[in-house]
Amino acid sequence: MDVDRPDPDRVDPGRRDSSRPDSAHSGQARPARPDDRATETPPGPRQTWAGLPWPVRTAVTWSACLLVVAAGLWLLGEVAVLLAPLAVALAGTLFLTALLDPVLVRLRRLRVPAALAALLTVLLLLGVLGGVGALVWNLTASQFGELSQQLTEGLQRSRDFVTSTLPVSDQQLDRLIEQIRQGLSGSAPDPVAGARKAAEVAGALLLGLVLLFFLLKDGRSMWHWVLRRLTGPRREVTAAAGRAGWQTLGAYSRGTMIIAAIDAIGIGLALVVLRVPLALPLALITFLGGFVPIIGATVAGTVAVLVALAANGPTTALLTLAAVIAVQQIEGNLLEPLVMRRQVQLHPAVILVVVTAGTLVAGVAGAFVSVPIAAVLWRVLDTVQRHRAAETARPADATG
Repeated sequence: MDVDRPDPDRVDPGRRDSSRPDSAHSGQARPARPDDRATETPPGPRQTWAGLPWPVRTAVTWSACLLVVAAGLWLLGEVAVLLAPLAVALAGTLFLTALLDPVLVRLRRLRVPAALAALLTVLLLLGVLGGVGALVWNLTASQFGELSQQLTEGLQRSRDFVTSTLPVSDQQLDRLIEQIRQGLSGSAPDPVAGARKAAEVAGALLLGLVLLFFLLKDGRSMWHWVLRRLTGPRREVTAAAGRAGWQTLGAYSRGTMIIAAIDAIGIGLALVVLRVPLALPLALITFLGGFVPIIGATVAGTVAVLVALAANGPTTALLTLAAVIAVQQIEGNLLEPLVMRRQVQLHPAVILVVVTAGTLVAGVAGAFVSVPIAAVLWRVLDTVQRHRAAETARPADATG
């Protein structure tokens, strides 16, 4: 019988695989082929970000955060400029509401209805403003006739004092005065823009009076309605923050009014003693300037000194300057710490920045309302932070 013999040229595949060393079993990497390189996936964003050095990643992160903050501030500034009349009207209304709230409370204690008490409070405010304006006009209208002559004589004395004291000739002084006059005439406002601005101011005043009436009448019920919509710890924190902010606004408004009145009385008496014309209007300007911290008192004192210089000469102007400085020092070192009672804790540098920002956004009205807004926001944020710190400390005390 014939037995099939294996062909020596024919090799079994299994034996060939087992007899030849494979690259996978020998531990050697299989060489890459062109088609393998084509199918490799590129590194993703996470792998690329993880491959960057940490200083680069830190710089990119901070740059992105700064860009986001700058964009947010720019957007808020644009919205604030567009809504400046409304924002100023709301802020001024809240300021007046906090100032007149004690009057409303006393009327309510006398069993006066809420609507009638709010109306009487608004009428009282209008009566005080109108009475002060009429009094100032009646007492100063007779002085305008002789004021022009006094100003002419005072300007001539000031001119002689400048030319005799400083190295300035009459021709140079005339050229300087002419340049100032041309600059003022060239920067005169457009009549159309002035009319539009007057309409905006009138609308803001009317809106403020209407809002003042409704806030006096229904302000507390509005606040209670807001609190009823909140539940849990948020209600307690919101109630505490609102209470602290309202107390700060009330303390600021009443304290500022008292300080401004004392400044006006002191500087007004000094102007009367020195026989400076328009003493009552200057005292009123000082009173209004007292509502703008630091800058308002400086501007009002400067106006009083300039009027004294133009009307009575440099000696009276120096005495007026000394009186203004003395009154402001008494206010800053004695009256303000005593009256405010640390209700408004803002650094003078912060006050300057806030007043400047308010002036740039909304003019004189922005300068009036910027500081109380900043003071209320600071007190609200401080109250919220204190509550969060207390809530964080409670679990630690419980576990300890």
